[in-house]
Amino acid sequence: MSTGPIYDKLKALNITLPPLAIPLAAYVPFVQTGNLVFLSGHLAKKDGKVIVGQLGKNISTEEAKAAARAVAIDLMGTLEAAVGLGKVKRIVKLMSLVNSTPDFTDHHLVTNGASELLAEVFGDAGKHARSAFGVAQIPMGACVEIELIAEVG
Repeated sequence: MSTGPIYDKLKALNITLPPLAIPLAAYVPFVQTGNLVFLSGHLAKKDGKVIVGQLGKNISTEEAKAAARAVAIDLMGTLEAAVGLGKVKRIVKLMSLVNSTPDFTDHHLVTNGASELLAEVFGDAGKHARSAFGVAQIPMGACVEIELIAEVG
């Protein structure tokens, strides 16, 4: 792992970044254009296995919030592979898709798992715009999928 305040923060949080994941379909994990890096959606995983569940049915908000935090770690791993976390000037935006029943309304609380970790790691530069949607299903039955846009320099 490289050096600098972001890497020190990860170490203090006992976070090890994963290697770049191989896409499961016809897409690339990230695209950089100018000073923006767009990360493809990352599924919630634990120990390499997709965290399956539907909010409002068979997974709790707290469990899914922890899953969203795990997604943020994977997203940072992709950012590290793309440009290096030390080059991140700002986390610009997250889009979070939460696998949920029609009556579940706490998508924002699930997504906080990712948002709070990014703010903790990057400080003010980790505070971002965001959208959180409830969807009928996510690939492989994952409970949450998150994509990210970052400004780099």
